[in-house]
Amino acid sequence: MTTALDPKGQLKLVIFDCDGVLVDSEHASCQATAEFARSLGLNISDEAAHDRFSGKALPQVVEELEHELGRSLPENTALKMRDNLVRLMQKTAEPVEGASEMMHGIRDLGVPFRVGSNSSVTEMDAKFERTGMTHFFPEDRVHSANDMNEPKPSPEVYLYAAKAERVLPENCVVIEDSDTGAEAARRAGMSCVLLRADGLPNPSFWPVPGFVRINHLSQLVPLLRNTLERQKQA
Repeated sequence: MTTALDPKGQLKLVIFDCDGVLVDSEHASCQATAEFARSLGLNISDEAAHDRFSGKALPQVVEELEHELGRSLPENTALKMRDNLVRLMQKTAEPVEGASEMMHGIRDLGVPFRVGSNSSVTEMDAKFERTGMTHFFPEDRVHSANDMNEPKPSPEVYLYAAKAERVLPENCVVIEDSDTGAEAARRAGMSCVLLRADGLPNPSFWPVPGFVRINHLSQLVPLLRNTLERQKQA
């Protein structure tokens, strides 16, 4: 287990990605995207869709599909895909293993936390409602890169969260599972904890100062507690 996190400044804000960190929704959403792509005549398997579209905002997905098709899709395609995903998440979204216990532990640490996701706020509302995590994330602490028209790897959603908390980027740690999201944290000048199963590769830009990797959410609270204790002693 990784035991040391060395943020660039004092840890004052934890920013969570949603999909793959809090809510286990990537498989179902990518499968739905693959089915939609096949309905357009594209030969994209469920597995390929997961590799290609995991962590991406719907406008990015539509752009990729249009590029492969060689033609434009209707302007409301992303909106229709969002509405379909909301209905899907209301039925299928589940918490990532250990997410609820982890969130109680984070709250006990006393460090403020927010969410910054490529999902729309509408999608996240459905996911948090389904998984029983709405009470952790009031509306003013949930931020959508998709709704800002600044999808990751743009750092804007993370920078916005830091500004809303009135802290500097170097005082933030981002909890991510995707290369796209970790790149957004790197561009934002924030530290990052990458949640990724053993055996899977690191992002191409790894290693990065202030970035560490864990393989289960149960490791996150001890990691952050250790960081806070070391900072108090410094």
